[in-house]
Amino acid sequence: MLNITHNKLNQKVDLMRFKAAQKVFPRRYYTYFNKFLLAFAIICFIILFLPWTQNVTGKGYLTTLTPDQRPQTIQSPIPGRIEKWYVREGDFVEKGDTILHISEIKNEYFDPQLVERTGQQIKAKEMAVTSYQEKVKALNTQINALANERTLKLEQAKNKLMQAKLKVQSDSIDLEAAKTNITIAQRQYDRVVQLQSEGLKAVTDVEEKRLKLQEAQAKLISQENKLLASENEVINAQVEINRVQAEYTDKISKARSDMFTAQSNQFDSEAQVTKLENEFTNYSIRNDMYYIRAPLSGYINKAIQGGIGVTFKEGEHLVGIMPADFDMAVETYVDPIDLPLLHLGEKVRIQFDGWPAIVFSGWPNLSYGTYGGVVVAIETFISENGKYRILLAPDPEDQPWPQDLRVGSGAYTIALLEDVPIWFEIWRQLNGFPPNYYQPENNTANSQKK
Repeated sequence: MLNITHNKLNQKVDLMRFKAAQKVFPRRYYTYFNKFLLAFAIICFIILFLPWTQNVTGKGYLTTLTPDQRPQTIQSPIPGRIEKWYVREGDFVEKGDTILHISEIKNEYFDPQLVERTGQQIKAKEMAVTSYQEKVKALNTQINALANERTLKLEQAKNKLMQAKLKVQSDSIDLEAAKTNITIAQRQYDRVVQLQSEGLKAVTDVEEKRLKLQEAQAKLISQENKLLASENEVINAQVEINRVQAEYTDKISKARSDMFTAQSNQFDSEAQVTKLENEFTNYSIRNDMYYIRAPLSGYINKAIQGGIGVTFKEGEHLVGIMPADFDMAVETYVDPIDLPLLHLGEKVRIQFDGWPAIVFSGWPNLSYGTYGGVVVAIETFISENGKYRILLAPDPEDQPWPQDLRVGSGAYTIALLEDVPIWFEIWRQLNGFPPNYYQPENNTANSQKK
């Protein structure tokens, strides 16, 4: 009640006559309380000097030690339509077991005999390649025959040229002889004419010598004609050589052109054969892809694409599978400020979801229900959540992890660092300083060796 009156009851009424007042108002309880505070202060002061293990905590989840042991989905590299399921969710499958059968949805692959007909096309093209090869051989034979014939024709033409040149020489000699004969005939005629003028020869002799002179002149003209004809034969022989050379060069060039055309068609057919063989292999592999098989032994978790007749694109997730054999690990995340304090091979305490534990992060010896782990991988690039990823494997020197753990369940991790007094840890936390930076003994020894 409010004390607003000037009449004070404590001055008019003696409260000490009541037992309750006798127990409360004496000052002895202050002595007990002061003793309690003093003892509590002494205990707290002593606790401030107790050792405290600095630590780096993080939250993560269970995963597998290697990427090939983690849960994965099975995709189809080709688009299709689901025709039949061979498994149910929760079934165990061996590597290579058929999970489902799909059918084709692209019209260019609808032909059920596509592979066989592609094989027939390959055989036809291979026969075309063989034909072009034989044609190339025939043209090579023809070219060789033309080259040999050209050699013989040139030899024949050169022989004719040589004969013509020899005939020119013979006719030239005959011409000189005819010139000599006409000179002699002219002298004889002049001498007979002079003797006839002197009356020593008859006119008959003069006419006879004149006839011989005319015959010699006729022979000279005839011989000159023969020489000109022989020279023309030389020219004709040279022209014949050039004609034979040009003719057979044209024939050989045409044969070579046909040969190159045949070779070009051969190479084109070989390229088509290679392309068809590639398509044949692709079609064969594609036919094998109509049966989706398990890439490893494990359990079917979930059918992502359900039902019959459902169509999907290439690369879409069809079914999830969990490997049967895997090594358990913990994937945890730490703040960037704590990353330099973690090193490979360091010990970490782990608390799993669903496994009751009493945790004293600074006093690991008093913790109960936690399990040991070892740092096996430290990510060098920050994750999307702004923290760095740390991978932990079971500690072989500690008790084994529970057998009933499942991939994906949560985990709380505590990485143990240096031992410091509690007062130092409180001061560090109040100031927001990171734990003491240190290097493990193994790393220090290795650096000294280096």
